Amino acid sequence: MSSAATPEEPPRPVRFGIMGCASIARKLARAMLLVAPTADVVAVASRSEDKARLFAADNGLPAGTRLYGSYEALLDDPDIDAIYLPLPTSLHLKWATAAAARGKHLLLEKPAALCAADLEPILAACESSGVQFMDCTMWMHNPRTAKMRQLVADQDTIGDVRIINSIVSFQADKDFLQNDIRVKPDLDALGALGDLGWYCIRAILWAVDYELPKNVIALRHPVKNQAGVLLACGASLYWDDGKVATFHCSFLTNLTMDMTVVGTNGTIHVTDLLIPYDEKSGPFSLDSKTDVNELATEWVPHPSKHVVMTDLPQEALMVQEFCRLVRNIRDVSGKPEGKWPAITRNTQIVLDAVKTSIDNGCESVDVAS
Repeated sequence: MSSAATPEEPPRPVRFGIMGCASIARKLARAMLLVAPTADVVAVASRSEDKARLFAADNGLPAGTRLYGSYEALLDDPDIDAIYLPLPTSLHLKWATAAAARGKHLLLEKPAALCAADLEPILAACESSGVQFMDCTMWMHNPRTAKMRQLVADQDTIGDVRIINSIVSFQADKDFLQNDIRVKPDLDALGALGDLGWYCIRAILWAVDYELPKNVIALRHPVKNQAGVLLACGASLYWDDGKVATFHCSFLTNLTMDMTVVGTNGTIHVTDLLIPYDEKSGPFSLDSKTDVNELATEWVPHPSKHVVMTDLPQEALMVQEFCRLVRNIRDVSGKPEGKWPAITRNTQIVLDAVKTSIDNGCESVDVAS
């Protein structure tokens, strides 16, 4: 009589250290708890142990979570597989490269760096150590995004993409505009361009399968605070084949998270791109081969409405995918997935070009290939 097969042991969780207790880290801590036991938060570090303790308590982290009063101590913990790093952008170069050098996989908040010259050592350190890099552009992991990708790639439905427009904004209050790290030149010097323009640029690149534009021209009259940090700006992007994109990002206008992709045959429009109206569902509209009726009083056919459901919010799906990639490296000697650093690099390159155009009086800037 043959013995019953031994059930396979479940994969070991990916053990995370959270480096910094920024408000966005609350969202990621929740996401890690939602995908347990895939992910396990084993440690939190802040500049004070008391702050780390408060973060752990406020976010329902397990009683055994280790608490560190320095980032170095977190990196010295041999039980940590991966670092989630939500520190101000000005600190990314130092601590992201340090994490990678210690062999820690890296989930890095956006914007990834202040400039491409700072990003390259981070990506090089990850490559040298054989660790996975991914930035925290959460909407990329929503199943709605995969569904829209299928449609954009369908020649019959959308055709050739010709125009992309993206707007991301929110109306910041007085306290934010005076005190938030995103308006401080020594912490997040890119301001609205880094915080919100990153999403706009990523959406545009996503729509064209990450093909870099030939050149960019910043929109005139960007708004800066007294310290010179951008509060509102935008740009137009141009490709050799005639594709055009525009974006606008702002801390000064009503909450808006739009992306429109217009092709020769169809148009996709999504109005809650970054953060879905409801975390379990993702709506978008699709027009394909549309016209107006003979009297030009209505569209024929009407746009179709689509809703893509998900059991887990997009940030939890991001953590889940990151863990899958880490386990592939840690447990079966796989290689890091190269598409994520490549996508981050292209986003940063375009962001740099927009910033250069703004700094040069909105002149045209060629995008480095």
